[in-house]
Amino acid sequence: MRIAVFGVGGVGGYFGGRLAQAGEEVVFIARGAHLQALRTQGLRVESVLGDFVVQPVQATDDPRHVGVVDAVLVTVKAWQVPEVAEAMRPLIGPDTCAVPLQNGVEAPEQLAAVLGPTHVVGGVCGLVSFIVAPGHIRHAAAEPFVQLGELDNRPSARLDHLRQAFERAGVRIELAADIQCALWMKFLFITPWSGLGALTRAPIGVWRSLPETRRLSEQAVGEVLAVAHARGVAVPTDALQQTMALLDSVPPEATASMQRDVMTGRPSELEAQIGAVVRLGEAVGVATPLHAFIYASLLPLEQRARGQLQFPL
Repeated sequence: MRIAVFGVGGVGGYFGGRLAQAGEEVVFIARGAHLQALRTQGLRVESVLGDFVVQPVQATDDPRHVGVVDAVLVTVKAWQVPEVAEAMRPLIGPDTCAVPLQNGVEAPEQLAAVLGPTHVVGGVCGLVSFIVAPGHIRHAAAEPFVQLGELDNRPSARLDHLRQAFERAGVRIELAADIQCALWMKFLFITPWSGLGALTRAPIGVWRSLPETRRLSEQAVGEVLAVAHARGVAVPTDALQQTMALLDSVPPEATASMQRDVMTGRPSELEAQIGAVVRLGEAVGVATPLHAFIYASLLPLEQRARGQLQFPL
């Protein structure tokens, strides 16, 4: 398959690298020092499942130089999705699917507003990975997985082809029977981790072990679950128990990507995760007081990271 990876961070670098290593025709859309490193040194991935290097690498900062592809893995940060959607147009042909793999539940709708709903599918992924240096990705924990689904949950040849490509790359892949359920189950998991991690600045093993913060995590999961129910998402009846068990399975030293961005003063996915719970809850009349508190508490740091506020730390 011909696959474009739009955003070569921890997610795009890992999955794009695995696909390229397996022989798929992968083109990376990157910029700056990262792009230069990809062009001159290739893509280096350190992984708990085995290190590898992809070289040479097809990489550009201009999608117009790529042309139409079979699939676009949209792996920028969630807050960047609306701004890159327009830039993706040259990659989209009649049968192209754009696959958002961000944290959050709003990216498919944001892409569909620009590209049209027939070109967008739902995507969920999981792994702990990040950029170490330009052209260098580290996969630090968790077995990577991907879930895909058409937005109307119908079977499709294009997703079956993409599933086969991920299988050839050795990536655990599943075509979800209900992609909205899959998106919200990931949202149930990542949002409390991100919010409590950013608020406490502690790794997951710390805040899930303290009775006080563990109770907060259960409350946070409950709030997201209430919003999902109100929106008609068919999450499992034991979704709370599943989510808490999944949080308990994460290596104790792990931190969430939003948490790392907040802690290092970078723009984060606060709006797409914590803010989204508050907004989506308000839209269906569901109160989310804990998320509202976390959002308000982190907002000054978020605005500082984006240059909207100035104050010393």
